[in-house]
Amino acid sequence: MLERCSSPSRGLRAVSAAAFGLVLAVLGGMAVAQQDKYTVRVPGGLAFSEFRGYEGWQVVAVSQTEQLLAVILANPVMIDAYLAGIPGNGKPFPDGSKMAKIHWNPKKNQWFADTTVPGVQSDVDFMVKDSARFADSGGWGWAVFKYDAASDTFTPGTLADSPPQGNDAKCGFECHTTVKTRDYVFTDYGKR
Repeated sequence: MLERCSSPSRGLRAVSAAAFGLVLAVLGGMAVAQQDKYTVRVPGGLAFSEFRGYEGWQVVAVSQTEQLLAVILANPVMIDAYLAGIPGNGKPFPDGSKMAKIHWNPKKNQWFADTTVPGVQSDVDFMVKDSARFADSGGWGWAVFKYDAASDTFTPGTLADSPPQGNDAKCGFECHTTVKTRDYVFTDYGKR
């Protein structure tokens, strides 16, 4: 019989492989421990996953208050409705219309001091038109997800927030009733 040769390099390869495996396991565990924002949902309401891909939607408009900067985005269904003249023509947005409003704390641009740019994200608001699902709130469902930069996670808005956010998809209905004649949508599509 042939004897296998035991060399120091063979042992080193085994130790290296084990160490590599350990590193992969640790890194994999860290990746799993980080939040997947698409698993977050408002209790009894909308899920973040219903707005998957919102980051790539077309810009409708921008807005600014003393506290926050915002960009308002819409999915293709809603963009097409805007281009057809909704809500100015008095018609409602079609089911499947979705908006996202991303808020940031403002900061001065470090290279151009007269310019205010987005700083740390504050939250993201969503609304979706589904006349059957949200018949008792004008056909729209709303959600707010607060962002925590320290943990890089989102949590649903609560009644303790300003404005208060209920634990359902109707949390924006009360505010949006002031624009009922515009199908509950404040934002006009910015002329291009």
